[in-house]
Amino acid sequence: MKFAIYPGSFDPTTNGHMDIILRAARFVDRLVVGVLENPYKTPVFTTEERVEQLKQLTSDIPNVEVMTFNGLTVDFARSIGANLIIRGLRAVTDFEYEFQMALTNRNLANEIETLFIPTSAHCLYLSSSVVKEIALFGGNIDDKVPVIIRDALQAKYKDRRIK
Repeated sequence: MKFAIYPGSFDPTTNGHMDIILRAARFVDRLVVGVLENPYKTPVFTTEERVEQLKQLTSDIPNVEVMTFNGLTVDFARSIGANLIIRGLRAVTDFEYEFQMALTNRNLANEIETLFIPTSAHCLYLSSSVVKEIALFGGNIDDKVPVIIRDALQAKYKDRRIK
């Protein structure tokens, strides 16, 4: 059985994340989207909100489920029996960081492989940080995030919007 995790903070989930989820789900039997509880970040959305959003966004993909985790990605993968970590790549700048993380994970857990999936061309420039900044300044994010994320971001930033 090909069992993978796709870990990340997903704050917020972008169309780039969804691109990777949809594509990864096609070649694994089971895909767990792991929502990281990162104590070093101050997220816009709570962990519970991010999990619920992802559950809604993936509800029509039968082999995808959403879980939270904290700590090392390889420990999470081991704890649920996954043997593959999916990572999305946007640009060469992503590669250096992701390659270092893949080598570190391989050193920590040599039974778990990392698979890089390059994002589709229309998502190359997308990042959660960019989306949050555009939303904060009242810019149009319609083509950058799913509708439920757009609406949730607009609600979060309604009173904080910078003009």
